[in-house]
Amino acid sequence: MTKFLLVLHVLVAIIAIGPVTVAASMFPPGARRALADPGDPRATETVRLLHRICRVYAAIGIAVPVLGFATALSMGVLDDAWLVASMVLTGIAAAVLLALVLPRQEEILEAVESAGTVEAVESAGTVEAVEAAGSPSLPTSPPPSASPSVSVPVGADPRATVRLAMFTGIFNLLWATVTILMIVRPGSTTGA
Repeated sequence: MTKFLLVLHVLVAIIAIGPVTVAASMFPPGARRALADPGDPRATETVRLLHRICRVYAAIGIAVPVLGFATALSMGVLDDAWLVASMVLTGIAAAVLLALVLPRQEEILEAVESAGTVEAVESAGTVEAVEAAGSPSLPTSPPPSASPSVSVPVGADPRATVRLAMFTGIFNLLWATVTILMIVRPGSTTGA
């Protein structure tokens, strides 16, 4: 049973955590491209897809610590220092992902989508021209350039993508450390 749990734990870690780390790392540069060219629907779709990958695989990733705990229980290593450190780092990584990475991705995605909408309105000339063309999903207020009181959304600030990249890097370093601890298992008496 231990080997079966270990295989499941490793497979779910590869299948769930791998895509999150890659998609989260690709998100900030993709968002910068989308914010730089709001009229590019492909850039917006890329950012939207990367965020969706992060959300979905983060939810699937919940199985990784659950299976890891079950594996450690069956191996009798729950009190080993390397495992305790791995569990703490996994908890921190999950907190970084849920509290710092995903919410900032959502803010930036909203800014990218609203910038694309504003770009479409401005390129059409007027809101009425866009509505006449049959695009009811666009806002019915004048574009932000017509009103000096409109502020830049938080996610549209280029520094937001830099901060997101930093939090993503922290998340990835935490997972890399957990992976190393799982492979090396310093001080383990179960053999490496």
